[in-house]
Amino acid sequence: MQNLREWEWSEGRLASKVKKGKETEGAKFSDYFDFGQSVKDMPSHRALALLRGVNEGILDIDLDVEHDATKPHPAEARIKSAFGIADKGRPADAWLGETVRLAWKARLATSITSDLLTRLKERADAEAITVFSSNLKDLLLAAPAGPRVTMGLDPGLRTGVKAAIVDSTGKVLDTATIYPHEPKRDWAGSLATLATLSAKHKVDLVSVGNGTGSRETDKLVAELMTKMPQLKLTKVMVSEAGASVYSASELAAKEFPDLDVSLRGAVSIARRLQDPLAELVKIEPKAIGVGQYQHDVDQTGLARSLDAVVEDCVNSVGVDVNTASVPLLTRVSGLNQTLASNIVAFRNENGAFKTRASLKKVPRLGPKAFEQAAGFLRIMNGTNPLDGSAVHPEAYEVVERISEKTKRLLKAMIGDRAFLKALRPAEYADETFGVPTVTDILAELEKPGRDPRPEFKTATFTEGVEKISDLKPGMQLEGTVTNVAAFGAFVDVGVHQDGLVHISELADRFVKDPREVVKVGDVVTVRVKEVDAERKRIGLTMRSGTIDRGASGGQPRPQAAPTQQSRNFAPPPKKGPEPAGESALAAALRRAQERK
Repeated sequence: MQNLREWEWSEGRLASKVKKGKETEGAKFSDYFDFGQSVKDMPSHRALALLRGVNEGILDIDLDVEHDATKPHPAEARIKSAFGIADKGRPADAWLGETVRLAWKARLATSITSDLLTRLKERADAEAITVFSSNLKDLLLAAPAGPRVTMGLDPGLRTGVKAAIVDSTGKVLDTATIYPHEPKRDWAGSLATLATLSAKHKVDLVSVGNGTGSRETDKLVAELMTKMPQLKLTKVMVSEAGASVYSASELAAKEFPDLDVSLRGAVSIARRLQDPLAELVKIEPKAIGVGQYQHDVDQTGLARSLDAVVEDCVNSVGVDVNTASVPLLTRVSGLNQTLASNIVAFRNENGAFKTRASLKKVPRLGPKAFEQAAGFLRIMNGTNPLDGSAVHPEAYEVVERISEKTKRLLKAMIGDRAFLKALRPAEYADETFGVPTVTDILAELEKPGRDPRPEFKTATFTEGVEKISDLKPGMQLEGTVTNVAAFGAFVDVGVHQDGLVHISELADRFVKDPREVVKVGDVVTVRVKEVDAERKRIGLTMRSGTIDRGASGGQPRPQAAPTQQSRNFAPPPKKGPEPAGESALAAALRRAQERK
């Protein structure tokens, strides 16, 4: 049985056909209406697309090895060989042969197909979860704009644009609802309201959500910036994925009991620009929407993986214990909901923590929890400068030993790169703290408490390009990477529909994994390759030179680019004539890939 299973996995082909009468209803699966590929070579996104098509009643699939239907199935010969069955003219030979045929057709074929589809699903799930986890990590570790007064705008048409101003610590200062768009079209009044709020609270950044009405709202802010340059505003378009989920959550209700649900989203949009990590930890990871087939994969495995990513990101950045929220503190190693709540309550009652050691006074925060959490909790501008670094309190004695031996004051030593580089870690190591640990401590002292996240920068959308119909092949645009899948990257270029840069269009060289080139949050320059307004698909390229249908660096490309909303239906590669002007080497690489 195992040999048959492995043989079919190695030689089998998974084919799909559209069910009769389902062509219109299942248009989004049209690339799989008549499709087949080796099951062992099928990528995760394609396998999950086929399985979703089956679950939605659009597709029929069949897994089998290629064979002549007019002859016995080749599996029968393998079964006979395994059991020494052969037609030698004996009375029972014909009966045994028929038994083998029926056993394969009625039992084994069905069982093996089921096993292999389960195997395919498990492999596809694992790959999809890995992609989602990687994207989530990139999003959580995106560059923060920092502690600056920010206005969050949650765009809307009929219901109006919700505005919320938060101070440098994220505290809500003011809110408003304006109606610049249809049906009220109070453009002048909306400008006046935004100008008043900006001047009153000295707003520095304007964070515009990228949902319905975002480009129209972006235009409103642009006009405000033009008419009132003295306000010195900077506008940024941000993803509002998960904002509505947060707004209606129990957590948001506790945080803003007196704030209308519709305005909570604007607060979230403002805060996620200031510090993406601190705000996004409040939202269930699956609701952030940077994965593929997130609702189709193993939910337990997905949740476990995403939770681990969030905790790793929080611990790698560190948490300012005097400003952190309960949800953020909950993600710190060693802390839970109760301890995080106790820390915030103690801080509210007794004021800011002056030292890490004072955390031990927090109710129920015992020695073990302190030992696990202390290295990830920061006390900025506290009594001991080491409290603002990643150096664990247990290792302070190493730094003190260095200070005594070198006759350098602690404050003078921290940040002095030349001095620290000249030290020999072995001279300060002992049985408790070895050379690797001392080396890490010295590295941290060079840049104590420095945020490992990249520098903040934003994409500038092209004026006049606001909807798909505005796009023309050859246009060069700037955009932000919103999602990275196994088959390419989705980029928001400001037309309410993300475009796809297929993996073959990410670079002039061969790219095995899109994350080698881009990650979620990156600002990139792309060119429009093709536009399918009817199917809402935008094909983009990051390759140099003129747009062509030429060599793809040995990688198969889909006929059309899927949208961000339908990213799960990445079309399979289609064979065709060799592109004109393709080099012999590129053609050979492409043909080799197609034969796989």
